[in-house]
Amino acid sequence: MASLLPTTFVYAEKADDLAKLIAFARGFGEKVNVLFIGNDENTRECVSLGADCVYCFAPQDNVATEDYAASFAQIIQEAGANSLVLLSASKRAKAIAARLGVALKAGVVSDALSLRVENNTLLATHQVYGGLAHATAEIRSSYAVVTVGSALDVEAITGAPNAQVVQSAFVAPAHALKVLARKPKQGSSVDLGKSHCVVGVGRGFAKADDIALATALAKALQGEVGCSRPIAEGEGWMEHDRYIGVSGVTLGADVYIAVGISGQIQHMVGVDRTKTIIAINKDKNAPIFNVVDYGIVGDLYKVLPALTAKLGG
Repeated sequence: MASLLPTTFVYAEKADDLAKLIAFARGFGEKVNVLFIGNDENTRECVSLGADCVYCFAPQDNVATEDYAASFAQIIQEAGANSLVLLSASKRAKAIAARLGVALKAGVVSDALSLRVENNTLLATHQVYGGLAHATAEIRSSYAVVTVGSALDVEAITGAPNAQVVQSAFVAPAHALKVLARKPKQGSSVDLGKSHCVVGVGRGFAKADDIALATALAKALQGEVGCSRPIAEGEGWMEHDRYIGVSGVTLGADVYIAVGISGQIQHMVGVDRTKTIIAINKDKNAPIFNVVDYGIVGDLYKVLPALTAKLGG
């Protein structure tokens, strides 16, 4: 594939996401540069992931992550026009992407499913109408800013030589956020996007304590537990980090087991990259049975303990 954009910049908060973004970026430019916020120890973790250069910004006291966008924009502009900027799909990365779009006068596409170059134009496919359809956007601006979901299907580069490290100066934005306080995030630190197996909890569960049945099955499968939106945002039984769907987490799992989930499109958008989907629901007419690979019609309170026992859990 011919490269439209000779230089590609990548940004992610986590090393695992960064490694995949670098590998993905190699398909779109001869030179791949990392924009990174961290101390010396953090920097050492990302220099051998396959990039050519790491522009490192030391963490600033009382500076919000989004406010590094002005610093990033300056580095990108110095590299010249026709640059692609790839970011992870985290909330902070999306906030940075929006600010970069303004600073660079660039086209921005969020949660891209795929990218390709045709006739010297960068094309980004993404979801529209809450996941009901896919659309392809042509990015014709001098710069292109794209966030890519957590289910990026690419292998990280191994054995790459260390990248050049450039210590970069923080550039304060014209209108900075005022940081009043910082508190550790409450809840889990699970990253469902990296789990090979996920058991999904839906409204079929009568009470929060019953989620233990799904947890036991997930443990037997060495997987994690996720949920539909009502469980996280309606009932408040599980953390938002475990909500799977169009405005939540997108899975890239080998197996997803949806338990007591009807199968609304807003939820299924989050699992459409899963290799195998299994549904357990007592309603034989539940919409989810139309889109899964395997289905079990039955009472989850009987099915889950039986499956867990068979798996030695």
